[in-house]
Amino acid sequence: MYKRLELHNHTNESDASCTCRELTEFMAADQVDAFALTDHNTISGHKKIQAILEESCLPVSFIPGMEYTTYYGHILCLNLREYVPWENINKHKPELLFQAARAKGALVGIAHPFSFGWPFAQGCQFVMHVTDYSCCDFIEIFNNPEPLSVNEKALSLWESLVLSGEKLSATCGMDLHDNNPFAGHYATYIQGEEAGDVCRELTDAIHTQKTWVCKGPLLETHIEDGMISFSIYQTRKSGYLPARPDEYSITLKSGSATLTCRPDDRILVTEFEKDAIIIPKLYKKGTVLKNLMCVSPVIHL
Repeated sequence: MYKRLELHNHTNESDASCTCRELTEFMAADQVDAFALTDHNTISGHKKIQAILEESCLPVSFIPGMEYTTYYGHILCLNLREYVPWENINKHKPELLFQAARAKGALVGIAHPFSFGWPFAQGCQFVMHVTDYSCCDFIEIFNNPEPLSVNEKALSLWESLVLSGEKLSATCGMDLHDNNPFAGHYATYIQGEEAGDVCRELTDAIHTQKTWVCKGPLLETHIEDGMISFSIYQTRKSGYLPARPDEYSITLKSGSATLTCRPDDRILVTEFEKDAIIIPKLYKKGTVLKNLMCVSPVIHL
């Protein structure tokens, strides 16, 4: 089964208006399968949400996390159960913090890397100098409140790194600070079991680059007998109405080419010559960013 995850959320434990209970109930009401609490520089809400779920039996799972909020950019940590000090953050070597959080079992990613910084939002833009991306697990390619111009740069950064061989997954987030509607926005999807441990499933998905970032339809790719074929799975994501098959188009981007096709096409693997990595994307009515419906897991040939 597919699980919808909301991976970037805040409460009044840091700078948001909603309480831990309100956030939990809000997620359950929109049929989210699991959500992360990523308050700024604090994990004080973790125990509160765990207690709420134990007493209420709401049909939603919890992913502990935190957003390191520095003057040089924001670092999103998922599956972080223990506070990791960051007072000695090094703008020129963020890998030190990445590695410290990973040592505690966390997944580490860069949040909204091209967000507007000074003078609009001091520290929101990621200006740290990463020299070793093997210390990083994911990039938030869509921060839903950000404009398309900001998210397009994040998507391009992730694509260029992945096509150069970096093992980075793609995620997205609502960056919730109040109860903004989910409809029409991207969510992160992974595969898992109905009663599975979502934290473990998320770790497996991130480490194998098997995440979907989508607004409703999930693009599935299949490789058999030297051919790439496709299928579309319609989720129950709020605010999305399924389109006809002929209204969708697909791009397959590699290091040397970008190929556009239809969902019912079958593509020869040899179309990509010696390329070993392909990024599939699903669009509705055209291939401009505003029509992007789904970024699918990276294909490794």
